[in-house]
This record gives sequence, C-alpha cells and structure tokens, in this order.
Amino acid sequence: MDLRLLAHFAAIAEAGSMALAARRLHVSQPALSRQIRELERLLGVQLFDRIGRRIALSTDGAEMLARGRRLLAEAESLRERGAALGGAKSGVLRVGATPQFLEAAMPQVLTLYRREHPEVEIRLFEGGGDRLTHGVEHGEFHIGIPALKSVEPLQSVLLYPLRVLAVMSRRHPLASRRALAVSELKDETLLILGPEFQTRQLFEAACAAARAEPRVLLESRSPQSVIALAASGHGVAIVPSVVPLNRAGIAVAGLVRGTQPLGGWVRAVWDPRRYLPPHGESFLRILVAYTRRSYPGHRLKLTREVRRPAD
Repeated sequence: MDLRLLAHFAAIAEAGSMALAARRLHVSQPALSRQIRELERLLGVQLFDRIGRRIALSTDGAEMLARGRRLLAEAESLRERGAALGGAKSGVLRVGATPQFLEAAMPQVLTLYRREHPEVEIRLFEGGGDRLTHGVEHGEFHIGIPALKSVEPLQSVLLYPLRVLAVMSRRHPLASRRALAVSELKDETLLILGPEFQTRQLFEAACAAARAEPRVLLESRSPQSVIALAASGHGVAIVPSVVPLNRAGIAVAGLVRGTQPLGGWVRAVWDPRRYLPPHGESFLRILVAYTRRSYPGHRLKLTREVRRPAD
C-alpha cells in the first residue's frame, strides 16, 4: 500500500472537506477522490459517508483513520531513525501543548530551542490535556505539554506545579479568603472551563468527593472570558494557575481538597515505543531547564504550595 494514500486520507479527515484537503495538498480534487476510492478498494471498507456535497467519516473510516495515523507515525519514526544514524541534524519535531502553555511559556522555550537547533522544523498543535495524551499515544505528536498524569506506557518528566484557583471580584464576600474548600462554593454562581481542561476535571472530582453540585453560569473554552465575568461580579471563575492574571480588581483564592491544595504537577509526555529523535530529547532538556527557573504561574505563592510528587 502506498503510504501517500493514508496520508491523504488523514488530510481529508482533518480538513473536513475534500476541496480544502486538495488545496492543502496541492493536488486536484478529482485526483484526490480517485485516491480515496483506491484506498477504499484496498481496505474493503467505505471510509466516508457522502451526504450531498459534504463528507463525514464513516464508523469504519474512524477506525481506519486511527490505525492509519499510527502506521504513518511509525513510518516517520523509521525515517527519523535512519536520518539520525546517517548523521543528519535536521528533521521535524511535533509538539502538542495547551493554549495556556502556548501563550505563557512556549515563546520563550522556542527561542531557547532554536538557538541550538535552527535547522529543525517545529510543528505546534493545540489541544486539551486528554487530547494531547491521546495524540502522543497515537503518534501524532512526539511530545505533549502538559499533562497532569502519566498514562502507561507513556513516559513523562515533571515540569512545574499547577493550582486550581477561584477568581472573584474584590467586592465578593469570599474575597478576603486565601484558601477555599470546594464545599464552600456550592451556593455560588460558577464560571468554569470546558471538560477538556484538566483543571475542570480536578474540580469536578473534588466536587464529587464533597458531594457538592456546582451551579454553573457559563462553561467556556476561554479562561480570560470567565475571569472578566468574575471581575465584574457575575460569579466565581475556576481557572488554572497557568492563566495570566491582572490582579487589579480581582481576588484570588487557592482551592483545597481536605487539607491539601487542589492541583498537581504538570508533565511533558512522550511514547517510549516510538523513536524520539535527538532533537526531541534536546527539546525536553531545554524545556525542563526553563521550567526550573520560570513557569506559568510561578509568581503566585498559591501555586508553589503544591507539593512535588516523588516521581
């Protein structure tokens, strides 16, 4: 099987449109359609459901896409290993990161990295923690940043602490508090992040343990949106300590679960089953060195209260 067929299949699935994928791949749409028909013939399944002029992945197509991505990742890993054995210093490094890390730390990390490896092409991908872990497992990224937990068989390295924060107006009755239990928020109007955010997952787990049902005004993918609403007195925003905070007009408290800060140490993860090129190992080294002296939220003492785990 020609791996280009799989690569073009993945490109169509990502673009959501045959026409858009053809433009991105610099091939004609009829040629791309013929390639997909050929791949469907080879696999013996229908990859897309055609609905009028639109296409959508079929159930079989979704499974084939996941398997195809793994195969493409293995092929690229083989090429990377061969290039390294041949002494090549260039290559591609695919890094997935959360929006907060991309905003707060990735510019500085990339500057440091490119000083050492100007010949390496960096490709960045954005997503939530679970999406990043899934992407590393399936070979879409070499490295995912950050994850709050390490999932076998992935390997990880600790980077920095993260705290779940409650942000509110300085006029809020709880504004003088430095720490808050989740149970103390059960009657408050809450502004929370989407389910893909690991902060949201930590908060929900703490609510379940405390048997507290949160009253949610807004669920958003934008931390700055919920902070802005909280600052105007429209509720309490639940956000991670990695989000940049303008302390004017807001009060910030750290959430606790029992006697411990609600949070954890974030990690960079990679898959030891796949070849990590030397320039990937170098990226991890630079990343760890950078987060030892600076990381998103490092100025908040509330963040530094989260204890480093043994591993």
